[in-house]
Amino acid sequence: MSENTFKKFDNQLSKVAFVLIPRFNMMTLTTMIETLRVANYLSPQPLYDWRYISFDGAIVTASNGLTIEAKGLDDSSYNFDTVFVVGSWGCEHYENSELFNWLRLLNLKAVKICGVELGVYMLAKAKLLSQKLATTHWSCIAGFAELFPTVKLREQLYTIDKNILTCSGGTAGIDLMLYLIGARHGEHLKSEIAEQILHFPIREANFAQRHTLGSSTESVPTIVYAAIKLIETNIAEPLKVPEVADNIGISQRQLERYFKRYMGCSFIQFSQLLRLQYARVLLTSTRMTVREASAASGFNSMSHFSYAFLKCFAKTPGHYRYAWSDTENTPSWPGTLYSLIETSRANALRKVEVSVGEL
Repeated sequence: MSENTFKKFDNQLSKVAFVLIPRFNMMTLTTMIETLRVANYLSPQPLYDWRYISFDGAIVTASNGLTIEAKGLDDSSYNFDTVFVVGSWGCEHYENSELFNWLRLLNLKAVKICGVELGVYMLAKAKLLSQKLATTHWSCIAGFAELFPTVKLREQLYTIDKNILTCSGGTAGIDLMLYLIGARHGEHLKSEIAEQILHFPIREANFAQRHTLGSSTESVPTIVYAAIKLIETNIAEPLKVPEVADNIGISQRQLERYFKRYMGCSFIQFSQLLRLQYARVLLTSTRMTVREASAASGFNSMSHFSYAFLKCFAKTPGHYRYAWSDTENTPSWPGTLYSLIETSRANALRKVEVSVGEL
């Protein structure tokens, strides 16, 4: 028998709230509520009761266009055990003093408060994250760090710092909920839920958010990760190819071969793509000027930056700042590694067709 077989766990009904910010990620929310639902399904008596709360009206629209009916605050709104603030696109600019004041009051009562995906912005704006561990979706970390430098950001699945939690979103919601259920009701229930929803292995909090970096389903070798880490930590002052190769102890030719094989593009192409993506996040989530975002992303020439940005994202840097208007429920995020590789492949095929046509 395991040591926790006869351990006394808390089987009282736990009251949970999901605060929905307009354009929240429906997939992330679903992973969390379904994990609680299955906990109730497997238990002799209900363990969790949850409700949806909105500060923006009774109907909240997700980023996929689906809607959820939610309630406003009432006398019971201070009696929750755990509150999840679920947000995604647009949270960088979302302001609601009533929400922030409510979160601060809950924090004084030692209620567990979790910022989910970009919902972490709500906790930061409520001044609950200073000097605390936190995470958010990896693609938004740069912009968040720029606005809230006192937060101890980590690129991992979720964080727990006393009663303040954060979750990176997506399927990480399952792992966080399983952790919380296991802590409250034991490993047996946690494992049975994982089996019911076919979620194995159960990942720990510090598990990395990225593994293939969008290159393929094949895991990226450590040496490529090391090179990419050097790019990411030197965004403002990009290292030259020989410097990166020397730093990780391989030749330039080997470095290029690794990137062609595992990333599908050259080292220089990948480096520029990362810097453009970094600039895009700064433009959409901070008040930096285009010139400041360009310099912060390692571009010495504004004209080169504007040309590369337009080619990658099909919008100028100035126009991209408004890419996610408040009226757009389903924003898009072009300019990924996939689109770079597909564009390069299409251009190569065009060149071949032109050459054949000239014969």
